[in-house]
Amino acid sequence: MNEPVIVLNQLSKSFGDVHAVQNVSLTIEPGTIFGFLGANGAGKTTTMRMLCGLIHPTSGMATIAGNDIWKDRQVARTKFGYVAQRFSLYPDLTVEENFRFFGGACRVPAAELEKRITRSLSLTDLEKKRDTPAGSLSGGMRQLLALGCALIHDPPLLFLDEPTSGLDPVHRQQIWNLLYDLSNDGKTIFVTTHYMDEAERCTGVGFLEAGRLLANASPRALKASFRAKLLELDIEPIMPALVRLRNLPEVLGVSLRSGGLRIYAPDPEKLLANWRAQWPFPDLNLLGERWVEPDMEDVFTAYSQGYVELLKGSAS
Repeated sequence: MNEPVIVLNQLSKSFGDVHAVQNVSLTIEPGTIFGFLGANGAGKTTTMRMLCGLIHPTSGMATIAGNDIWKDRQVARTKFGYVAQRFSLYPDLTVEENFRFFGGACRVPAAELEKRITRSLSLTDLEKKRDTPAGSLSGGMRQLLALGCALIHDPPLLFLDEPTSGLDPVHRQQIWNLLYDLSNDGKTIFVTTHYMDEAERCTGVGFLEAGRLLANASPRALKASFRAKLLELDIEPIMPALVRLRNLPEVLGVSLRSGGLRIYAPDPEKLLANWRAQWPFPDLNLLGERWVEPDMEDVFTAYSQGYVELLKGSAS
């Protein structure tokens, strides 16, 4: 049986009185695409920086491929590639020159480097751009180049910090197709994202809130953690309806989805029965109703907003 690629055990980081990461424990197996989700300031970047050996944990421990992230950080760093959210390569160097530079920096043997560059060009579909300065590439191609540079030393693990932020749908899909191929080849992907449709594409998802890991499971299991289906209403006019429904004491929250209003409530069946008996807004037209299955955006909303009444319990 393969050993876990990443192990966190009560990992914590504090900056003075600020507890950025608090007692996070999780295990990530080889070939997993792990989505790390949380609002800004939740502790995602701090966790990733600790895993990359950039900052010292306050307490707890973690390993990458069996190597302690701090004590053995020089060895651990050879086991992963890292792709930043913002373009961090050399814009004046060509695509090939960037591959060559990072291959040398990662100490790829000279006898292997040409083969690795050829493979990276093919993997990222950049063969026709090999002599193009990196700064002249489109945003999507730059990110593909960054992925190729992170993989030049063939690490078992890849860290990606919001890798498709700001990209068009075509390049987003291209990057995810590449991640699927890498996962199929046994590489482990650790990715932070704010796109809930991308969370659906992961094989495992962790929700971080105020430095604490609230849930850790597959997308299917997380969606199953809702104790009931969600109520969705068609109402006209819709925006006044959203505001007024959101202010009802028995409603936790309301979101606009494809022209309908999705209601977050502890007892939606009772709420709907009361509305059927007496609709409280004569100036708003209730046109239709339906029960819908929760998606990852609903899961994220429930965990990040603290809608514990909607959840069966811990999904970890």
